[in-house]
Amino acid sequence: MPRTRWVAILTVWLATVPVVATAGEPFDAAEETRIRELVRETLRENPEIVLEALQILRERQRRAEAEARRQAVVDQRERLLADPDSPVGGNPKGDVTIVEFFDYRCPYCRAAFPMVRELLERDGNVRFVYKEWPILGPDSDFAARIALAVHRTAPDRYEAFHARMYESERVDRETVLAVVAELGLDPVEIERRALEDPAIEAEIREVAELADSLGISGTPAFVVGDHLIPGLPEAGMLERLVETVRRRRTGGEEG
Repeated sequence: MPRTRWVAILTVWLATVPVVATAGEPFDAAEETRIRELVRETLRENPEIVLEALQILRERQRRAEAEARRQAVVDQRERLLADPDSPVGGNPKGDVTIVEFFDYRCPYCRAAFPMVRELLERDGNVRFVYKEWPILGPDSDFAARIALAVHRTAPDRYEAFHARMYESERVDRETVLAVVAELGLDPVEIERRALEDPAIEAEIREVAELADSLGISGTPAFVVGDHLIPGLPEAGMLERLVETVRRRRTGGEEG
């Protein structure tokens, strides 16, 4: 039997045995015995085909996971792009939207910030949606709530607050409130609103639920069009995705 056919048989067998067993329809004894004999004979003669078969399975799994992520983004499009409580920066009327899930204490978010700032400075037609997702403890949670309180009180100062958080060496209560004061806002009033405004609590919860629905497990995570990028993007990746979305836009639909 040709080698490529054996790889295909072994790939299918490896992929389907768990499914068959889970479905409650296992092979009968004769079929199972014959399959085991064939597999043993083949592996003795060509042990390297196991690696080839596993590589095929991994690639199939990678493609399936990528498609699942893409579909999740499509399904959650409205929540990603049109939540009125999520801060929006860049060009609010831009033709392509980038969404970022972030935590101010996350070192990878801090590393991504210069990339984002450069992109928004170079490309004046990008809309940027900020998803405050504090997952790294109480200081993260406090900073996110203060950020949302700044946004609800003085939306024009949110992006300045956001930048200062990444420029600060620490993210604790004292530092966060000092930044609020630097922006000309009342720290006492902002803190009160951050801790008492039910809309802020609802936004924190909504972003967490949205991240979970997308299968995001950490920060940062970016969405551009129907592309989900978990973790720190490679240099130039966001720009390339923005251009890809622009090329694919039809009928004026936002990406």
